[in-house]
Amino acid sequence: MPVQFDTQDAVATVTLDRPAALNALDIDSLRELRAHLVRFQEDDSLRALVLTGSGDKAFCVGADLKGTRSSPAPYAQAMFRDKASASELGLYIRLMDLSDLEVWKPMIAAVHGFCLGGGLELALQCDLRIASEGAQFGLPEVAVGSIPGVSGVHRLTRAIARAPAMQMVMTGGRIDAAQALRWGLVSETVARDQLLPRAMELAQRIAGNAPLALQSVKKLSLQTAHLSDAQAQELTELHWGALRDTRDRQEGRAAFAERRPPHFVGQ
Repeated sequence: MPVQFDTQDAVATVTLDRPAALNALDIDSLRELRAHLVRFQEDDSLRALVLTGSGDKAFCVGADLKGTRSSPAPYAQAMFRDKASASELGLYIRLMDLSDLEVWKPMIAAVHGFCLGGGLELALQCDLRIASEGAQFGLPEVAVGSIPGVSGVHRLTRAIARAPAMQMVMTGGRIDAAQALRWGLVSETVARDQLLPRAMELAQRIAGNAPLALQSVKKLSLQTAHLSDAQAQELTELHWGALRDTRDRQEGRAAFAERRPPHFVGQ
């Protein structure tokens, strides 16, 4: 299986498992990845996810260029199809855009080695990114006559300041984990042998919080980015109101008053 799915308590781990190909994503890998993410979102017992890559060399180097070098149909023929059939006609980048899956639960990218092209675009679709000290990041598409095809420019300029983002995109060069930390692309760096333990520690801590509240803050972070303050407040109030009478909010307030850990049930 090109993508592995494991669970520990309330945390799922998805591992891209093509180390010989530096965890590059072919069509089968993308379909399997998407299926696992749907499974994660729909399973109420799972509350956070860690995404990582197998082997020592790479998190993911993006699309498998050997398998996507040519397209069986013109772009115009593929662009009006749904994702499944469009990918068969060469529009595989649609499978790498995960937004249609509406995964509102928290996702953490645990990055080691190379995180390039679509691999970085995949990591940018996670909510948190942590990296091992030897990780390298880049969007090298301009060097091969293309552009980051999965909203890489858009997501990178939202994740970090525009000037360093455009430096990465326009040079096609790589930055190391220390630079990624300085620019805010990752929240922290750790030794390679501490990467997964630290990612799991963060995921377990996140999973201990109220599930509906977690999904609300994630959704708000994505939906309010382009809004005015007044519009953002209006949408925030709707989310706050939706959560106000939930069992978890009542439990959280009771646990605080009683000085005990809360027990959230996602209701």
